[in-house]
Amino acid sequence: MTTGSVQQRRPRRIVNLQPVPVSRLLAVYALLVLGLAGLALRLAWLQIATGDSLQARARAIQTQSIAPIGRRRTIVDRSGRLVALDEQRFRLWAHPRYFNFPGDPPNQVRKPEEVAVRLSPVLALPVAQLRQDLLRRHSGIKLASDLDPETAHRVKKLGISGLDLEAYPHRIYPQGSLFANVVGFLNLERVPQAGLEQSRDRDLRRHEDTLRMRRGADGTPLPEGLTAGSLYGDDLRLQLTLDARLQQVAQQALTRQIKKWNAKRGAALVMDVRNGEMLALASAPTYDPNRFWAFKPGLFREWSVQDLYEPGSTFKPINLAIALQEKAIRPGDKVTDTGSLSIGGWPIFNHDRKANGVIDFATVLQVSSNVGMVRAMSHVKRDRFWHWLRSLGIDARPDTDLPGAVAGQLKDRGAFIGQPIEPAVAAFGQGFSLTPLKLIQLHAMLANGGRLVSPHITRGLRSGDALASAPGATGIQLLDPAVTRTVMGWMESVVERGQLPVKTPGYRIGGKTGTAQKAENGVYIPGALITSFVGHLPMDDPRYVVLVVVDEPKGGNVFGSTVAAPVAKEIIDALLVLESIPPSRPRTRSGPV
Repeated sequence: MTTGSVQQRRPRRIVNLQPVPVSRLLAVYALLVLGLAGLALRLAWLQIATGDSLQARARAIQTQSIAPIGRRRTIVDRSGRLVALDEQRFRLWAHPRYFNFPGDPPNQVRKPEEVAVRLSPVLALPVAQLRQDLLRRHSGIKLASDLDPETAHRVKKLGISGLDLEAYPHRIYPQGSLFANVVGFLNLERVPQAGLEQSRDRDLRRHEDTLRMRRGADGTPLPEGLTAGSLYGDDLRLQLTLDARLQQVAQQALTRQIKKWNAKRGAALVMDVRNGEMLALASAPTYDPNRFWAFKPGLFREWSVQDLYEPGSTFKPINLAIALQEKAIRPGDKVTDTGSLSIGGWPIFNHDRKANGVIDFATVLQVSSNVGMVRAMSHVKRDRFWHWLRSLGIDARPDTDLPGAVAGQLKDRGAFIGQPIEPAVAAFGQGFSLTPLKLIQLHAMLANGGRLVSPHITRGLRSGDALASAPGATGIQLLDPAVTRTVMGWMESVVERGQLPVKTPGYRIGGKTGTAQKAENGVYIPGALITSFVGHLPMDDPRYVVLVVVDEPKGGNVFGSTVAAPVAKEIIDALLVLESIPPSRPRTRSGPV
C-alpha cells in the first residue's frame, strides 16, 4: 500500500467560517482603548504626581549611608613613638530568635544553651552566665564589649546566625602613665576629659564625612555614587616635642625621690632653650589613662603649669640679671652680708642665719644669701624692679600650648613701690608666685642670651610616618647677651664650688637650688617647704635647662640640694647620652664671674 493511497483515505476537516458580529468587535476595541487609557493615566500619575517621592525611595534603596564613627588622630612623641591611638574594638550582640548553625536548615532555630556552649571558650565566659544572658529577651542582647580584633575574628569563624559584631574605635595609651599628665584621656563615652585630648580636641578629630555610596541591584558599589574626595583617608598624626625615653627617666627618678622623702608631689621639666621645646614634663604621682576610673580626679591636672608657688632662691639669678641690665650693679661689685637686716620693721635672715661678710655676686649665689640679694636689688629703683617683673610676664599667662597654663601673681605697682618689704622679699624670690613652667621659661632666657621663648609640647600635625624637625631659634630679646653670660658664669660657679650632686666629669654645668616656704592664701604654712633645683648645660654652649620641684618633702636635712638636685642629676646624665652632647670645651676666663 502506498503512502498516497493512505492519504486519500483520511477524511478532511472543514471549518465553516462565520462572520463575527460587529458588536463584539466594538466591545473588544472599547476594552483595549480603556486599558491603554488607564495605563496612560497611571503612567502620568506616577511620573507627575508621585515621581519625586518614588525617585527618593529608589535612591534610598540604592544608596548606602555610612556615618562617621568619630575616630581620632594618633599622637606620637618627637621620635614617632606611639603615645595615643585608636584601636578597633567590637561589641557582640545576640538575637536568639535567629540562632542557626552552619549546615542547619534555614528555618531551624537553635536553643540558647547550644549557642552558649560554643561561645564560652571564645569569650572566656562561663556557659551558665552566657545562657542566663541569652534567655533575657528574644533579640538585642549585648553579650560583650571591648572585644579585640582577634577575639572578634574567632566569633565570626563560628558562623552562628543571630550574632552581630559592632565595630567601634577605642582610645588606648601604649605608654601607660608616662604621658598622662600632658596628654589626658577620653572617658567611656569618648569625651575628652583632660590634657591635649581636651585642649586639642578639634585637631585630634579625624576628617570624616557621612559617606553615601550608590549600589547596583546585586549590591555592587557604583562609581557614579562617589563624589571626589569621598574616600579620602586622613592619616595625620599629632607630633609632640617630648621624648619618651627622657620622660621615663624623669618619671622614675621623681617617683623614687617623692617616696624617699614622703613628699606630696613633684615635677621635672626639661626645655630646649633655643626654641622652647619641652623634652620632658613629668609629674608624680600620676595615673594610668587606660584605667582612669581607678584614680582620684585630682591627678588629672598638670600642676606644674596650673599651680602657683613662690620660687625662692631659684629666682635669684633672674633678679641679678635685672640689676645688671639696669646697670644698678656691675659684675665686679661686692655686697656686705651681715646675716640679717631689718626692712620697714620686718626682719630678714639668711637661711642659716650666718653672716658671710663682703662677698661678690657669684658667692651670693653660692651661699644663697638673702641679705646679699636684698642689698644688691636695693640699687634698682622700685618702680623699675616692678616694671621688669611685669615685663617678664610674672602675672601673665605664658604663651604656650600646654593645656590649663595660668598666670602668676604679682603685687600691684602701688603696693610694691609703697611698701619697702615687698621689693626686699622679691629680691630672694618670695612675695610673688608663678608656675614651674614660667620659671623654666625665664631660666631658658638666661641660657639663650636673653630671648624669651614660648614653651610648647607639640610640633603640629604630620602626614603618615613623616616627622617634623626641631625649629630654629625663636623668642623676644629682653636682656643683653653680655648680661646673661655673666649670670650664667655665676651659676656655673655654684656647681663648681658647691657640694651639689650634679657634677658630671667632662661637662660644664650651672645651677641653683631653692628651698622656699610654702604659702597658701597669702599665709605661710608652718614647716611646709618647696624644694627645687634648676640646671643649665652645657655651659660652653647652653642648650638645655632642667627644673625639678618637689612639694612638701618631710624629714630632716630637707633642701633643694638634697631633695631636688639628685633627680636633676639622673635627668642630666640621660640627656647627655640621648642627645649625644659632646664633652664641654675648656673654660676660658675672660671676665669676672
